[in-house]
Amino acid sequence: MRRGLPRFISFDCYGTLTDFEIGPLTRRLMKNRVAPERMDAFLADFTAYRFDEVLGAWKPYPQVLATALERTCRRWDMRYDPRDADRIVEAVPTWGPHSDVPVPLARLAAEFPLVILSNAADNQIHSNVQLLGAPFHAVYTAEQAQAYKPRLRAFEYMLDMLGCGPEEVMHVSSSLRYDLMSAHDLGFGRRVFVDRGHGPGNPEYGYHAIGDLSDLPALLGLTGEAR
Repeated sequence: MRRGLPRFISFDCYGTLTDFEIGPLTRRLMKNRVAPERMDAFLADFTAYRFDEVLGAWKPYPQVLATALERTCRRWDMRYDPRDADRIVEAVPTWGPHSDVPVPLARLAAEFPLVILSNAADNQIHSNVQLLGAPFHAVYTAEQAQAYKPRLRAFEYMLDMLGCGPEEVMHVSSSLRYDLMSAHDLGFGRRVFVDRGHGPGNPEYGYHAIGDLSDLPALLGLTGEAR
């Protein structure tokens, strides 16, 4: 590990690097069943149930989405159509990066081994990673770890596979509760919060906040073009 710099930089993928378009897609799928003025509340419940579904024993990602959507519909006393969950699952691998991601990510890849730790299935994540346009040292999924973030087991799997301690890794995410709380509890060397409006932060967790990924190379002392 170079003095003062991480040995690896690990990233959350969906939401942080990949533009996770589940909100807009769900709006379209539910537009005839949920009134426009109530849609934000419906999406907030769907978000909460997706988080709740990953806290227990591992189960396939399509089941996580389907059960979360079914529970949301039940809470709203409305019909659940399994085809809606299928459409979301099918769409996920097609989503590309946030506009601020490709250039700084390529800059970082020229200097550091980059890693992804994602709450994803193996058969969907690689197309999203290809769209990011930068080389990755490793891509780890919840399916491989048999655990979803924020469970510590998911992060421990990544560390075991990398053969390093948490103090050697910088973890980057746009989610406090999926990623940065766990990274803090495990003692990751550096933690970076990309503030994309995916939930409130809490500085007590000891991260550095950035507006988007273009701020990350400078945080690591990288200037100019890649060598």
